[in-house]
Amino acid sequence: MTSPATTTATAPASPPDPASVEVPARAKRRIYSAGYKARILAEYDHLDFAARGALLRREGLYSSHISTWRALRDKGALAALTTAPGRPPADPVERENARLQRENERLHKELATARRVIEVQGKLSALLEQLATSSAAPTGETSGRTESEPPRWTR
Repeated sequence: MTSPATTTATAPASPPDPASVEVPARAKRRIYSAGYKARILAEYDHLDFAARGALLRREGLYSSHISTWRALRDKGALAALTTAPGRPPADPVERENARLQRENERLHKELATARRVIEVQGKLSALLEQLATSSAAPTGETSGRTESEPPRWTR
């Protein structure tokens, strides 16, 4: 026999408010200050196992944060905790050197192109000169007609 408590159906849960479940278009990266990291590490180290989990849940952290922060603390204490994530800024001299090298490469390509154009123009000029001198009739010849005779295309 079944008890009345097991046979009664529970009412379906109401759908959550859409404004409360809205997900931002892009997650925002969390950045922690060096003081915050040091405070959390000190507090974490003084707690027992259960309280450590509660601390992580309360602060919204993962155990990997603690591991990473400990390694940084051991490496360089507070100075390591303040390092900014990402690529280190480039040295202005190196940046200028890289820009000049790119410009130099671009100019070498332009020079090679200009030299090829000049070479082709020289060859074209020589070819046109050769055609002009070979197509000119030698002196005294009239290409098979007399001077008094009109050209063939006018007849």
